[in-house]
Amino acid sequence: MDLKDKAILITGAGKRIGAELAKAIAGKGAQVAIHYNRSEKDAKTVARAIEKKGGIATLTKGDLSKPADCARIVKETMKAFGRLDVLINNAAVFYKTPLLQTTEKQWDHTLGANLKSVFFCAQAAAKVMPEGGKIINIADWSAVRPHKNYIPYCISKAGVIALTRGLARTLAPKITVNAISPGPILLPEDYDEATKENLIRQTPLKRIGCPNDLVSAVLFLLEGTDFMTGSTITVDGGRLVA
Repeated sequence: MDLKDKAILITGAGKRIGAELAKAIAGKGAQVAIHYNRSEKDAKTVARAIEKKGGIATLTKGDLSKPADCARIVKETMKAFGRLDVLINNAAVFYKTPLLQTTEKQWDHTLGANLKSVFFCAQAAAKVMPEGGKIINIADWSAVRPHKNYIPYCISKAGVIALTRGLARTLAPKITVNAISPGPILLPEDYDEATKENLIRQTPLKRIGCPNDLVSAVLFLLEGTDFMTGSTITVDGGRLVA
């Protein structure tokens, strides 16, 4: 896919990896819809950075655990750009949920934000995407090797991988659907130095990944091939083979 003038919707694009994806993709000449929920200030900063370099960006706000908001952000993207060529489901929540202390509210929040949102955003996007459209879902390496204190999160990401495969079969040949499973890239801000050092020791490549590692994988799925669907690319420094 040639990204020039294509319309790309990225969920959770106000901060962290989503922001890096938005700026990189806009740098390829695409028009980018930056979705956010609570991070309005950050999202505006990303949009300004894109526009400063001559790119085109629009903002769209929504709580993606609500299917109506998923439909609305797709509708707003269509209104802004007149088309939607790519959906990147990046938005997610991540916080500790020890088994014996996890509440129903935490379970519903995590599954709603991380899995339900992906389904309903994809549903809305599939209705308007042209032939050759692409959906990329951001999963997590812990979908395969779960963390003991983050079970709902890991379940949600395992669901994203299963959903990717189901969507790929359903939407072929018109739309391709793939996933990327990142490992230790842009660690949570509450990780202390001991936790970070432990992660590095357990990672075969002995380092934390950088945002560009994930951005490059996304760009490969967008620009590098039109003959992949239902696949998951793992970008984890070797964690799964450790």
